[in-house]
Amino acid sequence: MAVEDTQKSTITDEQITTNPNNVNDHNDLEEGEILDDADDSSATSKTHSAAVARNPLENSWTFWFDSPVAKSKQAAWGSSIRSLYTFSTVEEFWGVYNYIHHPSKLTVGADFYCFKDKIEPKWEDPICANGGKWSVSFSRGKSDISWLYTLLAMIGEQFDHGDEICGAVVNVRGKQDKISIWTKNASNEAAQMSIGKQWKEFLDYNESLGFIFHEDAKKHDRSAKIRYLI
Repeated sequence: MAVEDTQKSTITDEQITTNPNNVNDHNDLEEGEILDDADDSSATSKTHSAAVARNPLENSWTFWFDSPVAKSKQAAWGSSIRSLYTFSTVEEFWGVYNYIHHPSKLTVGADFYCFKDKIEPKWEDPICANGGKWSVSFSRGKSDISWLYTLLAMIGEQFDHGDEICGAVVNVRGKQDKISIWTKNASNEAAQMSIGKQWKEFLDYNESLGFIFHEDAKKHDRSAKIRYLI
């Protein structure tokens, strides 16, 4: 899938940077989260980055990670989620993306997020509080391409109601992977339906998509009612 927009940045394979900027707390990350990069010094990395042409994105985005090990040690939901890296250009995205494990390589129980900068991937975040999510499911290890297409569509501002989008998450579980797009205003049916329809087209997804309000999910968990269906 190519992200194309004459008014905004286009992300292509030719713009991949081979040496990403330093990832936060890189040496402390667990296996299955972030791959080791080359042993270049920070000075070399900065020099390389400065030499690469910059194509700014409309928004800055942050990758977040929640590992099953960390979750098991935390009492409160969401307290183990930690930010990894914030990017604001096409080059930074590809530089980081090519040095992280994709969903098929993540540990079962892991959650990997990409959210607009300054928005935390939690129901309690003020921007997410009144929102909801569209979700699609795949057999375990089969979501890599759809995860990439979802990221490209989001950061490339390919959605007509992109301002409504908070971010996306891939949940890796024993039998399946689930990708969800979180939105801001669940009650704005027109915007949610537009996002869901476009996402389904971007992924060439043939199954039904359901939208759940975060408020319903908090109250009813897995039995939460699907409010919109495509």
